[in-house]
Amino acid sequence: MNFKQLKWFYLIVLALIWGSSFILIKRGLVGLNPFQLGSLRIIFAAIFLLAIGFKTLPKIPLGQWKFIAITALFGTFLPVYLFAIAQTEIDSSVSAILNSLTPLNTLVLSVLVFGLGYKRSQAFGVGIGLIGSMLLVFNGAVNHPEQNYYYAILALIASVCYAINVNLINKYLFDLSPLTISTGNFTIMLIPAIVVLGFSNFLEIIPVEEVQHSIFYILILGVVGTGIANILFFKLIKISSPVFATSVTYLIPIVAFFWGLLDNEMLTAVQFFGAFIVLVGVYLSSKK
Repeated sequence: MNFKQLKWFYLIVLALIWGSSFILIKRGLVGLNPFQLGSLRIIFAAIFLLAIGFKTLPKIPLGQWKFIAITALFGTFLPVYLFAIAQTEIDSSVSAILNSLTPLNTLVLSVLVFGLGYKRSQAFGVGIGLIGSMLLVFNGAVNHPEQNYYYAILALIASVCYAINVNLINKYLFDLSPLTISTGNFTIMLIPAIVVLGFSNFLEIIPVEEVQHSIFYILILGVVGTGIANILFFKLIKISSPVFATSVTYLIPIVAFFWGLLDNEMLTAVQFFGAFIVLVGVYLSSKK
């Protein structure tokens, strides 16, 4: 398989893995609460990444550990709990679409906080993306009164956290390899995640069969959806380009939507239109 074929293979595999993450969260919430789910996801991913990346930790200069800690907070720690809490009320497919706003939020923060320039088409994309997300959320709230769509705000906040993380890494950790950054992030998060899990009465519910099934889903999410996916993403960047690699953002909601269909989730026609507008906005805002 040549590089051209390989990069498409990695792109499709990543879309399948990350697009499946939201249904795994939904399955995990059957037996776990959001704090147990988020903590286990971090713990499983940390064990995996430490196993393969422990030797890279000495490469992190002492002065950069503070940025490793900050990116750990915004890049993983807060989002895993926010998405888990959000999906107690909104569908997994909607959560995935809101997650696709990350590149759009990255652009906004790059301009407002980090002083980077932008094109008119990118600003237009930001406006379109916001309109699409409002259509998606407000129409969902009207057609699904049994769900609390205020929880969609948590998914939006999580996407902003991802955007902050991308900008911080680009500004302060650009000289470190992605594996080194990821391993450092999860090394820092491991103990706090164990503490949160310890205060969640997790040990008392382990014998329950339903809980054991949920743990299995989160084990897959942590190891495959975080650990292995990160490695594939790093390889994709090396054999293609960051622009091509981040195009996986457009495929993730499609995969998540089909998982949602299999699990009896359904978007309304207006939500479909809103999702399309979101992706158009993300595409325009992420153009160079």
